[in-house]
Amino acid sequence: MKSQKILNDPVYGFITIPSELIFAIIDHPYFQRLRRIRQLGLTDFVYPGALHTRFHHALGAMHLMSITLDNLRIKGTEISDEEYEAALIAILLHDIGHGPFSHALEYSLLNGIPHEELSLMTIELLNEQFGGKLDLALTIFKNQYDRKFLNQLVSSQLDIDRLDYLQRDCFFTGVSEGTIGADRIIKMMAVNDGQLVIEEKGIYSIENFLSARRLMYWQVYLHKTTVSAEKMLINLIQRAKHLAQSGMEFHVTEEFEFFMKNQLSLEDFKRQPQLLENFLQLDDFDIWGAIKLWKKSEDYVLRNISQMFLTRNLYKINLVNDPFSLSELEQLKSQTLKKLNIPKEDIDYFFSSGTVSNYGYVAKDRINILTKSGDVVDVASAADLPNIKVMSKIVEKHYVCRAKKLILPN
Repeated sequence: MKSQKILNDPVYGFITIPSELIFAIIDHPYFQRLRRIRQLGLTDFVYPGALHTRFHHALGAMHLMSITLDNLRIKGTEISDEEYEAALIAILLHDIGHGPFSHALEYSLLNGIPHEELSLMTIELLNEQFGGKLDLALTIFKNQYDRKFLNQLVSSQLDIDRLDYLQRDCFFTGVSEGTIGADRIIKMMAVNDGQLVIEEKGIYSIENFLSARRLMYWQVYLHKTTVSAEKMLINLIQRAKHLAQSGMEFHVTEEFEFFMKNQLSLEDFKRQPQLLENFLQLDDFDIWGAIKLWKKSEDYVLRNISQMFLTRNLYKINLVNDPFSLSELEQLKSQTLKKLNIPKEDIDYFFSSGTVSNYGYVAKDRINILTKSGDVVDVASAADLPNIKVMSKIVEKHYVCRAKKLILPN
């Protein structure tokens, strides 16, 4: 690269692309596709500014990784130029397997295939296309490299992914409660016996980080309106898949129609490489384009939910601490069926119930604190932090969401 490329990021300012290989990866169609996938799915229905993309997030995470590796080098950790570049590539590509609307359609359009598996397969495919130049990045991503701290920076409870998305999501939603001291956390990182640790003086920054993440889940990621919108979208896609697999023809993109018509497993993706190529053509615009067409569909389910989406007429949702009893669910479902005046077999498209859960800290995937005496201890047991012990408990909330009114069937 004759001169280093520089991008202007709204969160961090100028970001430098440090090598020809990384620039070529960013310029690749698979990565450019992330420009067309929103980072927070349908959260802009609640926070209008939440329009940033997976592309923004990936570049931001790469930038934070470079700062982190520079800091570790200053502290005496030897990191070769090859390891440095590979770690940047691993974090840059960690979300490349996300589909349209990020997490919302992971368990409907693709029938439960985790995006992490698709990211791994995509990195392997890119590695082939780049002649094996991503070998080390792939090894780090798969947690097969002997220097474990590099994988921990890519995927752990205190990884670079989380440091970027918390700051970025706070910035674009305006939810200040999720603000974290990422700069200080990075400065407090160190390597001990090949493992990532936090110096003891950074312990309260970690407590704030865990608390902020927990708050962001309730206020942003699991906001009840977002939950309602996502359930509507899932129900809409399930209806479209049912109709497509029953023989109905759709005027949608070729790739979207393919995934509607076929029930595919992870094993199918592994056996048929073309499936991944098809998937990597999908983005949010495939879905929005279909919704705009479906608002005039002869099928009243597609027509109603699509029109609701386009006018933000979302399902009414109740989010409560205690689970609904079976009798309560049946009563609410019966009331909804009567109010909407629809066939009983269609009620599940307009009525959904379930559980959302949130936790701040998982003890089995510990965050290690390096004490001044040289001992390494779990952050939950360090010093006087009872709040982290409380955050280790999984908190569940229960929801029912249902359509308020419909355009009656033809």
